[in-house]
Amino acid sequence: MFGKRGINMSRIGNKVIVLPEGVTFNNNNNLVTVTGPHGTLERQFSPLVKFTVEGNEIKVSRVDETMQAQSQHGTARSLLANMITGVKEKFQKRLEIAGVGYRAALEGNQLVLNVGYSKPVNMAIPKGINVTLPRNTVIIVEGINRQEVGEFAANIRKVRKPEPYKGKGIRYADEVIRRKEGKTVS
Repeated sequence: MFGKRGINMSRIGNKVIVLPEGVTFNNNNNLVTVTGPHGTLERQFSPLVKFTVEGNEIKVSRVDETMQAQSQHGTARSLLANMITGVKEKFQKRLEIAGVGYRAALEGNQLVLNVGYSKPVNMAIPKGINVTLPRNTVIIVEGINRQEVGEFAANIRKVRKPEPYKGKGIRYADEVIRRKEGKTVS
């Protein structure tokens, strides 16, 4: 929506993106390619936004003032900033497994989770995602695409969500589980 002045209220969209050293930006008809030390990401952006490069700064602006262009402005800037951050320094999600006998293992391109079911749960690791296990109860998911890293980490967590009574399950490292008190006999 428009503010008191009636123009350009996207605070996120107006922020300038600084292109770090070692990262290249290429725009071909809103097909943006970002290359860095960890890889290359490519995304087709809406024709309602345009990118201007001045030195090592990228500015995202909208073509017109329609509602669709306004809604795409901040989103396009955030997506581009995430692409640049991803190729410069990888995104990482850390998960912890809590519970007696609960553990994880890597077998080739499979993540094997033993989390209290009758059979282990096998999860195929997607291309572009790197999974490491410093201990058998800690899972680190890394990659250059923020959406793919977050989605795979959420799918791992979904296998056995943490329960509130004993805290058993798979949770993010920084996640706080609100514990409930069990039934008491009076």
